[in-house]
Amino acid sequence: MSKISIFWFRRDLRLEDNAGLYRALKGPNPVLPLFIFDWNILSELEDRDDARVTFIYDEISRLKKELQEAGGDLIVRYGKPENVWETLLQEYEVDAVYTNRDYEPYAKERDAKIRLMCNKQDVEFFHFKDQVIFDGGEVLKSDGDPYVVFTPYSRLWKKKLSTRMVDVAGEETPVSYYFQSYPSKKYLKNLAKERTAEIPQLSEMGFTRSSIEIPDKSIQRKLVKNYKENRNFPAVDGTSRLGIHFRFGTISIREKARSAQDLSETFLNELIWRDFYSMILDHFPKVVDGPFREKYEKIPWRNREDEFEKWCQGKTGYPIVDAGMRQLNQTGYMHNRVRMVVASFLTKHLLINWQWGEKYFARKLLDFDLASNNGGWQWAAGTGTDAAPYFRIFNPASQQQKFDKDKKYIKEWVPEFGTEDYPEPMVEHKMARERCLEAYGSV
Repeated sequence: MSKISIFWFRRDLRLEDNAGLYRALKGPNPVLPLFIFDWNILSELEDRDDARVTFIYDEISRLKKELQEAGGDLIVRYGKPENVWETLLQEYEVDAVYTNRDYEPYAKERDAKIRLMCNKQDVEFFHFKDQVIFDGGEVLKSDGDPYVVFTPYSRLWKKKLSTRMVDVAGEETPVSYYFQSYPSKKYLKNLAKERTAEIPQLSEMGFTRSSIEIPDKSIQRKLVKNYKENRNFPAVDGTSRLGIHFRFGTISIREKARSAQDLSETFLNELIWRDFYSMILDHFPKVVDGPFREKYEKIPWRNREDEFEKWCQGKTGYPIVDAGMRQLNQTGYMHNRVRMVVASFLTKHLLINWQWGEKYFARKLLDFDLASNNGGWQWAAGTGTDAAPYFRIFNPASQQQKFDKDKKYIKEWVPEFGTEDYPEPMVEHKMARERCLEAYGSV
């Protein structure tokens, strides 16, 4: 049996501009790609028709077909990663494992186990940066500590980017070294010429196919160009809807950041936020289980389950909140501006722990990403890294007037608005605001 390298796909489901795949294909051995449907992750999902599982399944099917057309194949297994790897290391003469880094606590712990397992059998384990432009150790303060406020972090992020500019043939402007793509497709001839088993069926893993529609991964340049002007209006098709593609790596962050640099600094800033929250999670894994600012562990949350249920169902009596929640429940998506409003309403108006909302979003969002979801909820709750803390309390009525003045968004998702079937507001804004300030002030 001849030696091979295995490339392990995770959050990078594409063949082009894939850092780890490129390194594997340029290495000394034929490459056999792998994907594992991780039992540890799938067993935690509440919905058997989870749209993200259907999406991953379809993307893996596409990848397998593309790899077969290139002369190789894709191993697809279902189980606990350590069990899958134990079997693989017996089945194949593996010389090296290549993969791209993941910064979530579970992923880091998983990778440490697999690395140890490989090293015990003299198998090298290589991992590379791919899902971010800068990872946790690259944009730091002068004393080596991580930034905990976004604005100075973003300034250094952009400065670091601009210091490594290179001229690329055929392009009018230089491109940052960090934006250069990896031509991994060019080396697919180095795939191992081996056919593997078919993909396990969704039903074998306990899932059914979802009917939720997945947004397209190609967007028009004018959307990015007009992003600053349109992004805050939920009735306007002004956001990219690329979140799920960034989350699972079906598109390259480098490619999109390169385009954003030319077209929209506001859009580029959104990508910097992704890096920032990934860095926070990497350096401060405590945020998974509690507030970044530990003093806010003592907030006297009310945590009324009946009120939480009204929020979940979009029956709060505040139309912009209800529209957002219904859009989420039906499509797996919620407009970014509305996410801030509904999160603020839950934590500030109802005094319900942000972790309840974070968990609900994690269940429903197509583009759920632990770092960004956690960071966004802690920002809304005032418990996170943000320099302007708890006294930011959105007024849902004024947010509606400012961003959905003609009620186009509201009418799309709350058809009974304006009729006797629509409920009265479940809480009065002024009272809720004062109650919130008193509760937060107590800690």
